[in-house]
Amino acid sequence: MSIPKFITIENDNEVAQLVMPILGVISLFITAPLFIALHRFLPDPTWPYHVDRLGLALITLALVFFIFTKLKGLVITAFIATLCGLTITHYANRYSFEDMFTDYRNLLYSLKDSPYPHEYIAANFVPFPNKSSFLEGINYEHPDVRNFALNATRQHFFDQQERRKYRVIIQSMAVFKEINSQWSYVNDPVSREYIAQAQESVEHLAGDCDDHSILMAAAIKSIGGTPRLIYTKQHVYPELLIGSWADLEALNYLIREKLFKYEIGDKRLHYHQDQNNQIWLNLDYTADYPGGSFLQEDVLGVLTID
Repeated sequence: MSIPKFITIENDNEVAQLVMPILGVISLFITAPLFIALHRFLPDPTWPYHVDRLGLALITLALVFFIFTKLKGLVITAFIATLCGLTITHYANRYSFEDMFTDYRNLLYSLKDSPYPHEYIAANFVPFPNKSSFLEGINYEHPDVRNFALNATRQHFFDQQERRKYRVIIQSMAVFKEINSQWSYVNDPVSREYIAQAQESVEHLAGDCDDHSILMAAAIKSIGGTPRLIYTKQHVYPELLIGSWADLEALNYLIREKLFKYEIGDKRLHYHQDQNNQIWLNLDYTADYPGGSFLQEDVLGVLTID
């Protein structure tokens, strides 16, 4: 009776055939979070079709794969360590596998439908006209304003507000939807600048750009959001603080797929980035989704509501 022989690997080619697919999978696994981290530290040159980001992804994948083929043992160890680290942070409620998937999904959305930045120079700002009247009008502590904002959060996007990280921003966008879906533009009296207080505009949801901006800022401020007003040559409009670029990526996905899917279509998000690299999204009455195109781009002054 013959003794059965075990299958053995006799040459390096057989080793490569077995190991290379494994290294390819590991390379993709490592490249995804590495690319997410790298692209946030690079400026966006706004190249067409995101050639810069696609190039970065391919270069990252190629480098990772090259290093992996040269250091197979170390790579396998690093892969296991990474997997264990993610598992620990997952169960410690710090950074889960779902968080990594969400970050990667948001990144892909930003590559496909990138938000559009608009430049402005803070050094060229002039004093905000009628500043005291605007601040007086933004009466966010008035019960009518607060109740209006609370009602808006119940009417719109209530099922999305369990996202605790972005709850205030989503609720602020509910306020935007409630106001902009009903706002009627009405001019001031001839030869007079009339600035209505927020509690006045709540009743009629009508007025000019000053009144719209005051109501939007007051209602958002009353529920914990951070608004500001932008003054241009012949226009005033509100903006909402989003946060960092990573936050904008997340909101880009939410606006397109969950909050304003039918309003935004294939249009882009428009935003400003301040000197602290904080991102502010346009909330003008001229668009039916947050981040609509700017009516006028010549920023002359900014009024942040503290």
